[in-house]
Amino acid sequence: MVYLDYAATTPYNKDVLKTYTQLLEKYFYNADSIYSQGIEVNRLLEKSRGLLAKMLDVDEEEMIFTSCGSEANNMAIKGIAFQYQNRGKHIITTSIEHSSVYETCKELEEVFGFEVTYLPVDHTGHIQIDDLKKSLRNDTILVSVMCINNEVGSIQPIEEIKNVLKDHPLVKFHVDMVQALGKIKIDLKGIDCASFSAHKINGLKGSGLLFKRKSTTLVPLINGGQQEFGLRGGTSNACTYIVLAKTLRLALENFDQKEKYVSKLSKYLIKELQTIPDVIINTGGKVSSHIVNFSCIGYKPEVILHALEEKDILISTRSACSSKTSDVSRVMQQLHLPDEVAKSALRVSISNLTKEEEIDKFIYCLKEVLDSIKKQR
Repeated sequence: MVYLDYAATTPYNKDVLKTYTQLLEKYFYNADSIYSQGIEVNRLLEKSRGLLAKMLDVDEEEMIFTSCGSEANNMAIKGIAFQYQNRGKHIITTSIEHSSVYETCKELEEVFGFEVTYLPVDHTGHIQIDDLKKSLRNDTILVSVMCINNEVGSIQPIEEIKNVLKDHPLVKFHVDMVQALGKIKIDLKGIDCASFSAHKINGLKGSGLLFKRKSTTLVPLINGGQQEFGLRGGTSNACTYIVLAKTLRLALENFDQKEKYVSKLSKYLIKELQTIPDVIINTGGKVSSHIVNFSCIGYKPEVILHALEEKDILISTRSACSSKTSDVSRVMQQLHLPDEVAKSALRVSISNLTKEEEIDKFIYCLKEVLDSIKKQR
């Protein structure tokens, strides 16, 4: 099996899985129970929170455990919107956000009366800082911009956005960093909230994290308990939270070496793709080395995907969260690409676990599939 869909999810790290299994057997107790076993589970949970905070260079009370990146995005955006709506009801985001941000903003518009500005992007998926500056208003309370786009890999100018918002101290800044964790260096200075997910870094599904700066207040979305500083009621999924610290530590080990390897592999992949007729690379500009988006002009992407699947090669056509819709990806629609390019987009996403020979096999089989489909037409 050649797995080239790491942006959708990643295989479990064996050490993480082993630790998690051991924890489940021994520490099934409720972390909020006041007998010794519950207190021990809570101690381990708080130790994990502290380790995560240290690795991300923030305070312990700024780490909130969630079930996934989508929940973290919802918690940050809705929490800020409801908390600060007395200041204004204007939000700024981009037209190519993950569905958990985009649909949340749509709901705030349609149900709760907020006004949202969706910043446009260029053909490689990058916003322009001038567009952000022009969009800021006296009633703007939140800017939410993803760090790395999950379909085309574009890296947004987060540091430049921070600099712009220095002159707007009442505007909160949220960053979806789900695709960034473990891929690029994270700097949370100048950011009010940031969302993360474990299953993108060889960790457990159902495990996420929200960074919330102490100076930012959120209206909780889940009421009913004291857990997570009163922001997320419900019995703690303690073992999942405990193992997240190990997951992140392993993901950050030998960071520079891993990134150098993936960068080299990505350049090789793009070079090989460019040798194939009818293939256009959609990924460009400042991008993550882990994601390469390309189009096979004149071919249906789903047909290619399933033909490759028969050869034990797994890639994707778009974000896994919107893969079951039949229309063209919203992200691809926003890139100002010709229809034939947008409609035929495919995504390959790699990691430090990907081998060069897997890339070779993918390229060989892709050529074979395209020839085969061409003969059938």
